[in-house]
Amino acid sequence: MAEEELLALMERYPMIRLDKYVIMPNHIHVLLRITQETAEASPRPTLMQAMAAWKSLSTRRWNRMTGNAGEKLWQQGYYEHIIRDDNDFMAHWTYIDQNPARWSEDEYFGGTP
Repeated sequence: MAEEELLALMERYPMIRLDKYVIMPNHIHVLLRITQETAEASPRPTLMQAMAAWKSLSTRRWNRMTGNAGEKLWQQGYYEHIIRDDNDFMAHWTYIDQNPARWSEDEYFGGTP
C-alpha cells in the first residue's frame, strides 16, 4: 500500500520521478527528483507537498483498510538531502540499495517498530 501510493505520486505530479526507493519495516528511503517540466493540469509541487500528499494518501488508505479512523502512520517530519552531484547521487543510491541487508543492525530489528 505504501509503495502503491508512492508510485501514484508520479501520476498525481507528472514532474516527479522516483530514481530509487526502499520501504523498510519502520522507515522509507526515496531518491525523488522534481523535474523542471511543467504540466498544465498539475502545478510543480515542492518536496514538502509531495511528501505530505504521500503521507496523507497512504494514511487514509491504511485507515480505510483497517477501520482505524484517525490513526497516524508517519512521524511529522522527515530527513531531506539535496543531491549535489553524480558522486552524491551514487552514494545515496547505493545506501538505499544496500539498506535491506543492514536491517538486522537497526535498533528496532526483532522488535516492534
